[in-house]
Amino acid sequence: MLAKIYKPSRTAMQSGRAKTKVWVLELETNADRSIDPLMGWTSTDSTEQQIRMGFNSREDAIAYCEREGLNFQVVTPREPKRVIKTYADNFSADRKVPWTH
Repeated sequence: MLAKIYKPSRTAMQSGRAKTKVWVLELETNADRSIDPLMGWTSTDSTEQQIRMGFNSREDAIAYCEREGLNFQVVTPREPKRVIKTYADNFSADRKVPWTH
């Protein structure tokens, strides 16, 4: 069983960074799935894939996996490139494309 440790990215519906500061540990299993003949729902006998644990740091999540004897994979987040601009830059004389109406 493999544990995946990652930092979730923000959703497209939010402009802030809520729920992106914790590290998440998810268990990935290869459990057989079956389809319920009556309702057509997909089900499995294993509930391990439903487990999501949150940690304050990556080191805490790694320590938990090592303590429990889990194989793990760490996915490092890609930080967005921040471009710092001011409103006055729109009217700068050094602008690459001249400002017009």
